[in-house]
Order: sequence, then structure tokens, then C-alpha cells
Amino acid sequence: MTNKLPLKADHVGSFLRTEPIKLAKEAYKNGEIDKAALKEVEDKEIEKLVQKQIDAGLKAITDGEFRRIVWHHDFFSGFEGIELVKNERTATFGGGNKPKPFTIEIKDKITNNNHYMVEHFKFLKNAVDRCGDGTQVAKFAIPAPSVITYRSINEKEKEIYPNPVDMFHDLGVAYKKVVHALYEAGCRYIQFDDTTLTAFNDSTFTNRMMKSTGLSKDEILDLIIETTNYALQDKPEDLIATVHMCRGNFRSKHLHTDGGYDYVASIFDQLNYDAFFLEYDDERSGGFKPLKDIKRRDIEIVLGLMTSKFPELEDQSAIANRVKEATQYIPLENLALSPQCGFASTEEGNLLSEEEQWNKINHLIKIADRVWDKVSINK
Repeated sequence: MTNKLPLKADHVGSFLRTEPIKLAKEAYKNGEIDKAALKEVEDKEIEKLVQKQIDAGLKAITDGEFRRIVWHHDFFSGFEGIELVKNERTATFGGGNKPKPFTIEIKDKITNNNHYMVEHFKFLKNAVDRCGDGTQVAKFAIPAPSVITYRSINEKEKEIYPNPVDMFHDLGVAYKKVVHALYEAGCRYIQFDDTTLTAFNDSTFTNRMMKSTGLSKDEILDLIIETTNYALQDKPEDLIATVHMCRGNFRSKHLHTDGGYDYVASIFDQLNYDAFFLEYDDERSGGFKPLKDIKRRDIEIVLGLMTSKFPELEDQSAIANRVKEATQYIPLENLALSPQCGFASTEEGNLLSEEEQWNKINHLIKIADRVWDKVSINK
């Protein structure tokens, strides 16, 4: 795995929206510009972002999710049968913060014929190819299939999918098509963002899932594993597929209750991923002991020891010592470093400035260089 993923300093993918993006989106919402004009601004700002990432020394380059309102809803609405609707969301983040009132609803059988975000990736790859020196890879982040569970199930959906297993099956088929379409478009690094696996310690979440599906906690987990692996079935050998296990990230606040990876670490070996991004930026995430259950050595464990929530720079020695602590369970060559999450899972972004965001990225690369014995991060 470490031959496929030569990145010791990585990141989750989203970046704070720039001022031109914010102004253009506001103008579009107010009917002052059309979609073509909005896209023109997005294109220019994404090209600038690609160059900034390359100049900083990152090797995995994203579009910052600049075109998205929310990290997952925009993607799901690209499937036939799923619509983005305006509706008050039930999720409340720490401090009582609520995202914008958008959610998704299943209106028909889920299919995928031509997902619009494949074009978003093509633009990103073209920008990376033009701006880079060949050592960078265009990385595209999409929500994991399991994130479909974050929705309200209405009576219409129950008529379409009386059995939730059938819904997950159709979703897996749709995802598999997206994965292969992205690969055909030149994608060699896909990151799935998953908020469910870290939520199995949260009784409110699991009780809601059990009530809405009629399945037990373990049955839901098995269904998530099966759907994920089906989506990645027959994955080309040169396609890197990773997962970021998120604990909620909105305006620097979290979503789910505290808890480590104890319940789910034992199933990591069953998932067809090449790397696992794990949040470890505060005491909420628990310790490294659950990593002992990971026996595979063809994968990378990316430790999210730095925070994207706040501007303060972490002490280099403290981060280095925590990486050393993790080597009790995972060899150093199978570890990497990243922020615990993106800087802007939604277009509102976390509570830090763009300058502070890039200070974090530069600090991340310096620490990774130090920890891995000053070996170049692209070896």
C-alpha cells in the first residue's frame, strides 16, 4: 500500500471558500448572474486553489469542494431518484449550530446514468496536469454510500423501498458506476467521506437508524460493509480508494457524541480501502488502542492529529510524540498525517481565516517531514 500511496502529508480535501466564490454564489442566489457566470468564477478560483496547493508542497490536489453547498447532499442529488430539497435538518452540531435547511429525499428507484460531478473531476485533473510537475495526483472526495442514512425517511420512500436492503443494493450499483466513470475520466485517487462508522458510539444515531430500517445495529453495519465493498468491487489496481471517518464538522463544531473507534476498528480489515483517515485532534476521539485490531499491512492509517477547526498551530514535538505513540499498534511506514477534517465541509467554512488555513497546511508538511526522518513526502 505504501508503494501506491506515497503521501505522508495529506489532507481531507475541502478548503475555505474564497471571497470571489462567496460573492458569485450570493449573486447567483439573488438572480443577478446566471449559472454560466457562476461556473466561470468557480473555474478561476479552483485553478488558483490548485496552484496554491502545489506551491505549498501538497501532492494530493483537490478542488476544495468549491462548487458544493454541502459536502454530501450535492453529490447524492446527482443520482436519478434522489433530489435535493429545502427542508429543516434535524442534525444539530455542538453549540446548537444548524446547517442550511437542505436535505435529500428518495423520490424514485436510485440509478446512475451520467453523474454530473464526473465533469467536475475532469476540470480538476486538467488543472492539476497543467499546473503540476507530474508528481501530484488529482484527488476527488465523495460521500461514502453509508451517508445516505442522514435523511428523513418519508412514506413515499417506504413505498419505493419497503426493504432498506434493496435501497442499499441500488445505491451500491450506482456508486460502482460512479467509481468506474471517475476512473475512465483519469481519476486515480478517490476519497470516500464517512460520518456513520464513527457514529456507532452514538445511541441517538443508531437508535434512529434501527427504528427507520427495522434492522439491528450489527445488521446495519454489515449492510454498510457490503454496500461499500460492492461499490469498490473490481476496483482497478492503480486506483487509490481511501475513507475519511468524520465526526461532524460545521463552523468548527462537531456532530456526534464522544467515543473512540472501539466498535468499528475490528471491521476495517474487511473494507476494500487503501487508507483510513481517522480523526484524532482531541480527546473526543479516544486513544490509539483500537488500532491493534487492524492487521492489514497493505493499507495506510492517516492520523488526523492536527485540527482544521481552530487557527492555533500545534506543537511539533507533541504531534511527533503522538505519531510515535501510534507506532505501538501500526508501523511508522503505514502511518501518515493530516488535519482531522476539511476546512469547509459546507460553504460556510470553519472559524479561521484563509491565511490561517494555509499556515496549517504548511505546518502539516513541516511536521510530516520531521516525523518521517526528513524523507521527502513524495517518495
